[in-house]
Parts: sequence; C-alpha cells; structure tokens
Amino acid sequence: MQLLSLEFYKIRRKRLFLMATLFLGVELAGAFMAVSMSLARHPDQEEWMPLLATLSSMNGLFLPILSAVCVSRISDMEHKGNTWKLLLSVSVRRGQLYLAKYICACVILLGVSLLQIAAAAAFGIGKGLWESFPLGLMVQFMAGTLLTNMVIIALQQWLSLAVKNQAFALCLGMLGGFFGMTGDFFPQAVRQYFIWSNYNGLSPVRQSYVDNAIQFTAIDGGALLPQASILVVLGVVIYIAGSRHISRQDI
Repeated sequence: MQLLSLEFYKIRRKRLFLMATLFLGVELAGAFMAVSMSLARHPDQEEWMPLLATLSSMNGLFLPILSAVCVSRISDMEHKGNTWKLLLSVSVRRGQLYLAKYICACVILLGVSLLQIAAAAAFGIGKGLWESFPLGLMVQFMAGTLLTNMVIIALQQWLSLAVKNQAFALCLGMLGGFFGMTGDFFPQAVRQYFIWSNYNGLSPVRQSYVDNAIQFTAIDGGALLPQASILVVLGVVIYIAGSRHISRQDI
C-alpha cells in the first residue's frame, strides 16, 4: 500500500488523469457524433446498441494508445531518475514495485472507463432513453473493457520497464490501436492472437451488414465467457513473465 501511494505521489505533477480525461473527451466526441448521425438516418434502430458498438470500436483505437502513454509515463521515472538502485537499497523488492506500478496504471484506466460509462449513460438519457437503459449490456461492456485494459497494461509495462527507450513501448501502443480498430477484418484464426481486438471481441453488441443495412445484435454474457477466460489466463501469464523478467534484469 505504501508503494502504491508512492507511485501516485510520483505522478502527481505529470497530470496523467487530466491527459487521460482529455484523450477520452476526443474519443467520446467522435463516438457521440457518429451515433447521432446514425440515429438520424435510421430512427428505427435500437438506440443503445449503436452507442455501445461504436464505443467498443473506438476503444480499440484509443485505449491501447492511452494505456501505452500512461504506462510509459509511470515507468519512465525509474529510467530517467535511475532510481532502481536507490529503491533496492531501502529493501524494496522489484516485484513489489512492479505490482504497485501495475495497479497504479489500472486505477487510471479504471477511472477512464467509469467516466466513459457515465458519459454514455448521460448521452443516452439526454436522448430520452432512460426507460430502456440496458444495465446488463453496460455491465458487460465495462467488464470487457476493463479486462482488455488489464492485459494490455501488463504487456505495456513489461516492455516499458525492460527497455529504457520508451519509443518502443509507444510504438507498440500505436500498433495495438491499429489492430484494435481493424481486428474484425482479420480471420478468426489470426484475430485471436491480437489482444487489442478484444475491445470488440468482448463487446456485448455485434454489428453486421445485411442487405446493405447495419444490424445490431446483443450477445449473451455466457457466450463471451470462453474468450474472457482465455484472456484472463493470457494476462496472468504476461504479468508473471514480465514481473520475473524485470526482477532478474541487471540494473
């Protein structure tokens, strides 16, 4: 707990929360604009489904990049300040520091996800959709987003702490944004290896084109459990591998 508090103390002047909020604002502005135009053209659509489908798709582009930036900023302090030896001299184990940084990044992305859900709910209610509020779909959307975030953060932190030059980690984030946005265009056999595509893969709403028209379908949470379970296992493996590698790395 003390190390976690120290991580938040060290980033207090980096304005990560402000940067993440502004980043989210750009995503939400684009999503709300796209949904408003879609509803204007197709007023017979289920109003909440286009919103969730659009947010899932745009999360695939924005959140990998945001995760890379946040993790890089949190990890870069140890490289620039050369504080590894200083922390080890006061009996701080690298595995504990690795966990504290991971939780810190997850908390930031959790805040982003909560703001996103609140903004989406406010947008829908502003459109007069309170009576049809899909609580179950919102919970599934939130869970899928958080799970994907945690796995991506584990991968980004491994690279950010292993390599001093943060350009590599940021490039991975941009590459992840590409795969997250275009993952649905790849065959299933290929797409399953791109963890960034799970923003769409774990979305509770699927969109498809039938007779030149967009159709939205709600997915039962039970159908997503196998994919979510695989992602959990993958995240645990990535975290443990990264933690052990950093703990044994020469400093």
